[in-house]
Amino acid sequence: MSEQSLPDDARPEYTDALPEYAERVLEVAELIPPGRVMTYGDVAEWLEEGGPRQVGRVMALYGGAVPWWRVVRADGMLLPGHELRALDRYRAEGTPLKQASRAAQVHLPRLDMKRARWDGGGRTEGHT
Repeated sequence: MSEQSLPDDARPEYTDALPEYAERVLEVAELIPPGRVMTYGDVAEWLEEGGPRQVGRVMALYGGAVPWWRVVRADGMLLPGHELRALDRYRAEGTPLKQASRAAQVHLPRLDMKRARWDGGGRTEGHT
């Protein structure tokens, strides 16, 4: 993926190619099927490199060009600041959701991680 394929609001301010690790994270994000999700930690584990924070950083800097809403927090909370955009995508894709409890301060649903989480089936195909 080149920077020219990134939307204007997702392009980094410099013109160098994406770091190799970022490329790999974004490739995994593109593999996640509609209606399914992987956590930041799942992506790092699948790559056998880095950790949740590194994956989160890549997604924050470069994730706008891939299905960013499919790489999520392990607790199923929607991405702060992007909740409504993500929720629209989840509903369009049929991603399993849990309704917010009455006690929750924010009345947005959470992802149903037991049903929505994708294990990366077919991992060896295309895995480097």
